Amino acid sequence: MEYDYREAMKLANQLCFPLYAAARSVTGLYTPLLKPLGLTYTQYIVFLVLWEKDGVSVTEIGERLMLDNGTLSPLLKKMEQAGYIKRRRCREDDRVVEITLTEEGRALREKAKDIPRQAAGCVDLPPERARQLYELLYELLAKQGYENTGNMKGEEK
Repeated sequence: MEYDYREAMKLANQLCFPLYAAARSVTGLYTPLLKPLGLTYTQYIVFLVLWEKDGVSVTEIGERLMLDNGTLSPLLKKMEQAGYIKRRRCREDDRVVEITLTEEGRALREKAKDIPRQAAGCVDLPPERARQLYELLYELLAKQGYENTGNMKGEEK
């Protein structure tokens, strides 16, 4: 079959569009859950990294979240101004900036503990389909060089 650019350029034939729209939709589910905590979705996922392992470098956070320093730096500065984190240069290598949670940042975890359950309840997929989607998305990300260091729903790695 011959390549038809007019057909290929239809929105309905773009894999990128449903990925984009679904990501925006699912991320949007978090807004009413995070608003009472005064957090954006991006701040929340930074907290997820730090609640999992405190005292990590900005580079490691960026790698885990696939965010560049231009996005992370102002975000971390705002989180520091809010009293949730501290930024400090590594003693061994002053080019490395380490991020640690403050008491307020650690306490926020307790306030946010129900968010994953609440957000999951908003996604209308049976558990096995959600698992399939999760695996397909990480397979796609792996092809782009991203390594999934986590797991879904606390399952064993």
